[in-house]
Amino acid sequence: MRNDRERLIDAGEIDLFELVQAVWRQKLWVVIVAVPFLLVGLAYAVLAPKVYQAKLYIQAPSQDEITQLNYGRGADSGLSTYTVKDVYGVYLEALNSQGVRNKFFRTVYEPALPEGERGGSRDVLYSQFISKLTVERVDKDHPTRYVVTANVDDPNVAAQWVTTYAEMASDFAKREVLAGNRSEFSVKADNLQWEIDSARASAQKLREDRIVRLKEALKVARSIGLEKPPIISGNLSSEVSAGMSGSLSYMRGSKALEGEIANLESRASNDAFIDGLRGKQEKVTFYRALNIDPAVVAVFKQDGAVELPDKPIKPKKVLIVLGALILGLVVGVLVAITRDLVRRRVKTAAAENSSRG
Repeated sequence: MRNDRERLIDAGEIDLFELVQAVWRQKLWVVIVAVPFLLVGLAYAVLAPKVYQAKLYIQAPSQDEITQLNYGRGADSGLSTYTVKDVYGVYLEALNSQGVRNKFFRTVYEPALPEGERGGSRDVLYSQFISKLTVERVDKDHPTRYVVTANVDDPNVAAQWVTTYAEMASDFAKREVLAGNRSEFSVKADNLQWEIDSARASAQKLREDRIVRLKEALKVARSIGLEKPPIISGNLSSEVSAGMSGSLSYMRGSKALEGEIANLESRASNDAFIDGLRGKQEKVTFYRALNIDPAVVAVFKQDGAVELPDKPIKPKKVLIVLGALILGLVVGVLVAITRDLVRRRVKTAAAENSSRG
């Protein structure tokens, strides 16, 4: 007859002491099962490709590093100045843009792949790429600090990737900022040139109108035979001289009128008689020729040096081996309990059959 412990087990209740005894009786099988798991874990830890990680931390540039962008701006130019926030915002957009990622993928990542891997699906290759190179905000407390991280099998390549990607985004952002800058300079120069052309056209009309008025005054002077202005003594002379304009212009005499008309008609340019024209011309020349060198502008600042990784982040050998060992032991224990339970059931069934016989 079966004892009480066996009946409890048959009833579905678990006896911990009996389980421990069962495992101990089948301890050899625990070892037999656990060893292959351990060996596989060791093999993977040794043979798995190593992954090295390099990081480049990014922060906003200083005001001095964007000073050249504000050359010719502000004051009475009508052009607003660039702020650090403006410039860094353009860089962050470039840093996270699909355009920069695609360019890096085409020009850096894909050419470095072995020949056999390049023929695969571009979608698969791109998915692998974006898992190896990431751009993230450092933390919530520093919303303007970002980190570019590369996880690859070569420490030199990892360091090169983060540096190249940050500079590629910088070039992209600089082109955008400087293109916008040149566009504003061009518009400013065009507006000034329009003011110059308008002033010249107005001066030409005024000169033509002046000639017409002088010619009419000349007719009057000739009709009365007045060649020279009358000489009037006393204070009245100055008052009459001051009033020799408009309808009294003929009083200047035909000689003076003819001379002025000839001078106005032979004038090659009105520029010297237009107030403020030379200053506007200088500004047009300035804005047309102004070209900012991208090398003197920084749209981001690297926070610290990129250190060459000397220790892989993957595989984590200790964790892999430990995990394999634990998994092997768990499976081994299950196998041991199962074998002991089957063995005992077979033994019990044989005993019952023997007692019946």
